[in-house]
Amino acid sequence: MVGNSMKPLIVQGDSSILLEVHNDSFEAARADINPFCELEKSPEHIHTYRISPLSLWNGASAGIRADEVLEILEKHSRYPIPENVSFRIRDLISRFGKLKLTETEDPAILQLHIDDKLIDAEIAANRKLARYLTRHGNSFLLQLYDRGTIKLELIKLGYPVEDLASLKKGDPLDFHLRDKRLDGSDFQVREYQREAAEAFVGNNRPGTGFGTIVLPCGSGKTIVGMTIMDLLKTNTLILTTNVAAVHQWIDELTDKSTLSREEIGEYTGDRKEIKGITIGTYQILVWRKDKESAYKHFQLFRERNWGLIIYDEVHLLPAPVFRVTAELQTVRRVGLTATLVREDGAEENVFSLVGPKRFEIPWKQLEAQGWIAEAICHEIRIDLPEDEKIHYATADQRRKFRIASENPIKMEITSELIANHREDSILVIGQYIDQLQKISKALKAPIITGKTPNQERERIFEDFRRKKIHVLVVSKVANFAINLPDASVAIQISGTFGSRQEEAQRLGRILRPKEKNSYFYSVVSRYTVEEEYAANRQQFLTEQGYKYHIEMWGRDEFIHD
Repeated sequence: MVGNSMKPLIVQGDSSILLEVHNDSFEAARADINPFCELEKSPEHIHTYRISPLSLWNGASAGIRADEVLEILEKHSRYPIPENVSFRIRDLISRFGKLKLTETEDPAILQLHIDDKLIDAEIAANRKLARYLTRHGNSFLLQLYDRGTIKLELIKLGYPVEDLASLKKGDPLDFHLRDKRLDGSDFQVREYQREAAEAFVGNNRPGTGFGTIVLPCGSGKTIVGMTIMDLLKTNTLILTTNVAAVHQWIDELTDKSTLSREEIGEYTGDRKEIKGITIGTYQILVWRKDKESAYKHFQLFRERNWGLIIYDEVHLLPAPVFRVTAELQTVRRVGLTATLVREDGAEENVFSLVGPKRFEIPWKQLEAQGWIAEAICHEIRIDLPEDEKIHYATADQRRKFRIASENPIKMEITSELIANHREDSILVIGQYIDQLQKISKALKAPIITGKTPNQERERIFEDFRRKKIHVLVVSKVANFAINLPDASVAIQISGTFGSRQEEAQRLGRILRPKEKNSYFYSVVSRYTVEEEYAANRQQFLTEQGYKYHIEMWGRDEFIHD
């Protein structure tokens, strides 16, 4: 087979793609394939991507055609595209649009049209779907409240549904965004934020008004949500990760819109207010007395005639909420996230029940435009102490990870890194509370964990923002939706196994735009399972164009990955 060695891609018959990192066209090829591929591995020389059904359907929902996908692959591929891969791409993308949901004269009934006799026959013979679908000529009828369930079951079978049934408007809400903040400074929605909002709202016709928006941490996803609210002007339910994030939404809305604090409801463990704009947490929604009890707070979804639901950090949407989301298919709904990666593999749920990806912009593109900070990433590898090596060697896999994560030498390297960044605001982030408490005590720095009362938590965050404290130790509670604009250094001493989503979110804590660079340090125990997990954690950020500088602490070695 004759190839062109100057091109960076190798497309293989199993639908995997090898991308040569050192090729001059690496950056361009990566940007071109990102909309329809998933990154699987990212070692130093060759990155491996996968063309999956969901990645192709996300591309198709954004308007990418099969011909465009193949043109991109042929443009960058060293060898001809295998015929079976070309066929698979055309077949999978062609499935998007073959199944359409539309309304009927009865508002409680929907109609499923299938533009393919073989698919029609397969679905008609499926016993699981039979309880929801009734044959009606060349199509099927289903109950309105089964809309989400059917979409999810069909995508599991490999058939995405194009949902063209109308969405209700909800009760109106009269407000608008300001052009001046409360302090008198100018406020303007950035161009990419407005594009994201408009991509979601579309022309307000069937097939629009539901989906996910993917933007980097620190790029202003809250502003995108507020812009969507401004475009729709309807009763809105906003769900987010914790009470601090609820208060941040309230602060942003009162600062940048004509809404007053009294017009915004807070639905948390502390308060149960339901108003035209209501902001709650996922935790309160999924609370119940015991495993046998009902989720009593699910009633929040039915308390008002909502015209919009915003799922903040949608990649964290708890599994029980998907059940309600399946019923709420008549309401406009948007998911906001920095990464659609879910470690539980529930990306299909987000695609079917919240909606496909409507807008995405590369992290490095916003960095180049100055909208997020330039971040320099380091992985610092350290040895285990001699007295820990025997314990590590005889431990099971889970215990091995904890021993490596709690390596006591991490205390020493953390202190040294802090000493090197005396002028910076620093976050020390970890997984294990015992480890964090020891470091907090040694550094004489405040600590925030899940047990820290909300009032104290917000006071500490405010002290950090005002530079009353220079170093803050945080557990997983700071992974998401925390606005610490002046944080410029993050030191990660332990994490949740190989979580790509967590790595991206932790880097995001230091990406608010600022005049100087930000630094992200991940401290890893050498020759342990922690190295393997670290490689997996970095995959998403590597896909975005970030490079980790690998350092062996205490040695003269320095390796660029």
